[in-house]
Amino acid sequence: MTSMTPEQFADLAERVEAQIRKVIVGQDDLVRDVLAGLFAEGHVLLEGVPGLGKTVLLRTLGQALSLEFTRVQSTPDLMPADIVGTNVLTEDASTRFQAGPVFTQLLLADEINRATPKTQSALLEAMAERRVTVAGITRDLPRPFFVMATQNPIEMEGTYPLPEAQLDRFLAKVLVPLPTADDLVEILLRTTGTAEASIEPVASADDLNGAIHLVREVPIASHVTRHVVDLVQATHPDSATAPPTVRRYVTNGASPRGAQALVLLSKVYALFDGRLQSSIDDVRAAAAVCLRHRLVLGYEAMPAGIRPDDVVADVLESVATPAPPVKGAV
Repeated sequence: MTSMTPEQFADLAERVEAQIRKVIVGQDDLVRDVLAGLFAEGHVLLEGVPGLGKTVLLRTLGQALSLEFTRVQSTPDLMPADIVGTNVLTEDASTRFQAGPVFTQLLLADEINRATPKTQSALLEAMAERRVTVAGITRDLPRPFFVMATQNPIEMEGTYPLPEAQLDRFLAKVLVPLPTADDLVEILLRTTGTAEASIEPVASADDLNGAIHLVREVPIASHVTRHVVDLVQATHPDSATAPPTVRRYVTNGASPRGAQALVLLSKVYALFDGRLQSSIDDVRAAAAVCLRHRLVLGYEAMPAGIRPDDVVADVLESVATPAPPVKGAV
């Protein structure tokens, strides 16, 4: 693994984004959040209606970073062995392990919520521990290893909601908005003619590992860490600091993985801005993508029109931002 400086980190991010912009029109926040999840060595879930370029974005990301890329199209008849692999019988009556598509660096699980819960669960061990166990034998996955999954809104037919245990494995959940009118015009110009964008590899897996290592080295002040804890605790309905929205509509709040995600993404956001220390603003900017999929809402929320993002916004409003410690104070 090569060492990396903050300047090299910023240059890497800019080069990758430049390649993505050859294909993806607009969606700057979406691209930045997906790239941040990658630099934090976390899995990312993208949610949006079909046709918004989610698959194209992730494929382009793999090409720009020279990552080994595998795509799995989730369907109701997809089996766990189709993802992790299985033992097969050879001509000499012995068995050998046939690795599944999970043995890669970047796995795109397309429309993951169209797979059945049994198949979805096949990814749990791989996402949490970066290894898989088949027939009692545990095999490590390559590093870096990322699961980038796309998901249709659950209101669409033929979908299975992801269980809370699997949602919690995703570092971030990013919502894919509809393009603006001007962006849609540009999309049509790029995709209905003869020209085709050529994506150039601008980094290697070793460069990405260097960026991941640098993110871990970014310091975070004690009062910023405390704010992360305050935000996560305020998402629990039995917490004394929970706002009324949480107490009324939330069944279960964010897990410790949510706090870890806030810390890691705040460090990446700081590096994106050329800073070497994450701030309160970085934490609060990461709150929605880190917490929205970790909140379990009760049955009263839907009739009331309450969404997870509404709850996160109320938590941010109710939790005061702490003042930095006074220098020299004991």
